[in-house]
Amino acid sequence: MKKKTYSRKEFVKSAAVAAAGFMIIPRHVLGGKGFLAPSDKITVGIVGAGGKGRQNAEALLKLKDVQITAIADPVKYWDLKDFYYKSIAGREPVKEMIESHYRPASRNFKISEYIDFREMLEKESSLDAIMCSTPDNTHAYVTIKALRAGKHVYCEKPLTHNIWEARKVREVALETGLATQMGNALHSGDGIRQTVEYLRDGAIGRVKEAHTWVPASRWNPGLKGLPTGPTFDEQAVVWDLWLGPTPYMPCRKEYIPVRWRDFWSLGCGALGDFGCHDLDASTWAFNLQAPESVEVHPAGYSDADIAPYGEVGYYHFAKKGDQPEFKQVWYSGGLRPARPEIVPDNVDLPARGSMFIGKKGVLITGAGGSNPQLFPEKLRERYNPPKLSIPRSNGHFRDWVDAIKGGPAASSNFEYGARLTEITLLGVLSLRLGGKKIRWDSENMKVKGLPEADRYLREPVRPGWEMV
Repeated sequence: MKKKTYSRKEFVKSAAVAAAGFMIIPRHVLGGKGFLAPSDKITVGIVGAGGKGRQNAEALLKLKDVQITAIADPVKYWDLKDFYYKSIAGREPVKEMIESHYRPASRNFKISEYIDFREMLEKESSLDAIMCSTPDNTHAYVTIKALRAGKHVYCEKPLTHNIWEARKVREVALETGLATQMGNALHSGDGIRQTVEYLRDGAIGRVKEAHTWVPASRWNPGLKGLPTGPTFDEQAVVWDLWLGPTPYMPCRKEYIPVRWRDFWSLGCGALGDFGCHDLDASTWAFNLQAPESVEVHPAGYSDADIAPYGEVGYYHFAKKGDQPEFKQVWYSGGLRPARPEIVPDNVDLPARGSMFIGKKGVLITGAGGSNPQLFPEKLRERYNPPKLSIPRSNGHFRDWVDAIKGGPAASSNFEYGARLTEITLLGVLSLRLGGKKIRWDSENMKVKGLPEADRYLREPVRPGWEMV
């Protein structure tokens, strides 16, 4: 017979009931795999302590039933004051921030510190969950390793770096039954829920197309292709671990920090950065699955190694089941759609937002589907909003923790997150193919008539970094 191992929490509970002379079935057995009682405190390990990792850790520190007990990152220190994070990050500063938070209640509180997250998973077996805030190229590897180790997982967006990885992560998440959440935090806002309700209610009539734009552009202006300047000290950032499954490339200052997003080997450009936020409302409202075709054209220089300054892209979704015929247009780098005539001259389009075109009018939102506004104004004045049909969120992180404790699945769990990521990455794939039109065979995960796309659908990995 296979010997069962017990966590510290299970052992303490079992010992107590045995001493009392009776036996109770543990609540986690009743609740399913990985379920924790509502009274339990969730222990979380942080993987990735850069700018976003620090922000995510700060969010977890606000939850009284969560305790961060371990941190892993190959980089000791990042000065991010000149980037949009405006912070000092890295393994040591974030560790100090976490310990300082807990010390008023526990004077000598310390968390475990690791360079390699795999060592953390091996040694910190009592961890309940993992939060992954690494660059895009390592999301899938970290997530799969954590799920296979029995840990609930929160992973930043995009969920993966390529489409095969998205499908594999979804598969492993469903197989393990653990609580998951992708880090597109705007998904949990009231605004996107209101937008989805308006669209489903027919506030602007039948909707056949949407336009979505973000101002994001390159981090490395003027660069063509891969950098060729002086290399960075690879030992200072433990570059081998930072690269993870990505085939070796020399470490250069143009990659780190944050600027890795410009390069296809490490990031996914502006579309990969923002697609899971700003294509979310369309995907959610119309239950979009696989597009029939995608065609995204670069704006400004790009090549097989580096993303463009901006892009204009076209997704076409054919009518299929619950999915209506639908056209989604994407813009980045400062490009935006023209303002419809029914929108008053004194109303400017937001710097980042979406515009849904319906038979009766248009609906314009801010970032990530927030703050929906109906036009023309007479339509807004006579429209009677529907009753709430989508449950409001208690918070993006709160919902994940509640799911760990046996509550409903978080709304951007990996089943939904993988689908949204795949839609986003199909646009990235078109860009990587120089703007070629992709006719997508979703069932077989193939681009029709373009065998050269295969190398991007499932990218090669270094030996020892396979995802299984």
